[in-house]
Amino acid sequence: MDAKTERKERETAPAERTRAQPRSDRRPPGDEKRVENERADDRRVQDAQANDSPSDTNKPGLIRRHPYIAAIVAILISLVIAAVVIWWLNARHYEWTDDAFIDARTVTVGAEIAGRITDVAVTDNQPVEAGAVLLRIDDSDYQASLKQAEAGVVAARAEIANVEAQTQAQNAKIDAAEKQVAQAQAALEFAKSEDQRNRELLAKGTATQQQAQQAASTLRQDQAALDAANANAEAAKSQLAVLQAQGKSAEAKLRQAEAAENQAKTTLTRTTITAPAAGHATSITAAKGTYAQPGQVLMMFVPNDVWVKANFKETQLDLMRPGQPVDIAIDAYPKKTFHGHVDSVQAGSGTAFSLLPAENATGNFVKVVQRVPVKIVFDQPPGVYLGPGMSVVPTVKVR
Repeated sequence: MDAKTERKERETAPAERTRAQPRSDRRPPGDEKRVENERADDRRVQDAQANDSPSDTNKPGLIRRHPYIAAIVAILISLVIAAVVIWWLNARHYEWTDDAFIDARTVTVGAEIAGRITDVAVTDNQPVEAGAVLLRIDDSDYQASLKQAEAGVVAARAEIANVEAQTQAQNAKIDAAEKQVAQAQAALEFAKSEDQRNRELLAKGTATQQQAQQAASTLRQDQAALDAANANAEAAKSQLAVLQAQGKSAEAKLRQAEAAENQAKTTLTRTTITAPAAGHATSITAAKGTYAQPGQVLMMFVPNDVWVKANFKETQLDLMRPGQPVDIAIDAYPKKTFHGHVDSVQAGSGTAFSLLPAENATGNFVKVVQRVPVKIVFDQPPGVYLGPGMSVVPTVKVR
């Protein structure tokens, strides 16, 4: 039974009861007062229900009751729609990603020689300039090695000078031997003439046998002297060849000594480790008094030259080209915006160069949108501290 039917029954029930009773059987005055009170209560209930459920035909519309509010709401909705359309038209010109980080070519600073560390000139996260001393290793042994190498160079040069002096002396001996050969040759020629003349005179009877024999003997002596002079000259020349070989050996020893000297100098320079570029020394494990071994990592060095490595989805690269401007937001500096440009796009996705690249030729294949690293460089030095791994949100204008 609904509310209207219940209300109607309440209104007709007292009247029907009154008509059904004879006039002679009416209730006493007290009962009539009670009935009137009940009717008053029924009327109050009906009024309350009428107020709670007004007729739709009598209720005014919301827009008619609040025209200004409705106008304001309509304007706000229009503004929101216009803002969304403008944002969408503008967003089509940009590509952005939050999968981006500061990157740099960090340098591992290690010992190239063995020795005890005598000084650590920097502390953690200290900014340093290019060529600044980072640490020193005890160089006493390497100083001695350098002096020994220098002494070897001096000895090699002295040996070369000695060979050159011997060569000059031997050249003088060769000249003397050649002159002796010429002298012996002249004496031999005269002896031959004397021997020929004495033989002719002996045949004519004007010379004695003794004179002829004496000339023949002189000829034989001069021939022997010439042979001896020639042998002496050949021996002097052969000794010159020996000296020339010694000179080449001395020059080789000099080059070897100079190489040892250069190696000793290089080793000595490695006792002082300097910064390869301007940056920050970090993750220092070296300590004064520690014995360093070749290849041991002593600290890490982060250069000031940093850039942004942004891993864009491959679906965002259609319009991306080198040289396009980029707005860079760095999480560490939320109130600043940095400017840069696209430097290059990696020739391959990030997973292709990972330690264990994906192999899709076997098993089930599920296509996943790949990410491709894009290198973004700053137009100007950032002027703030930036380190590898810091989060960045780059926005590239592609249209």
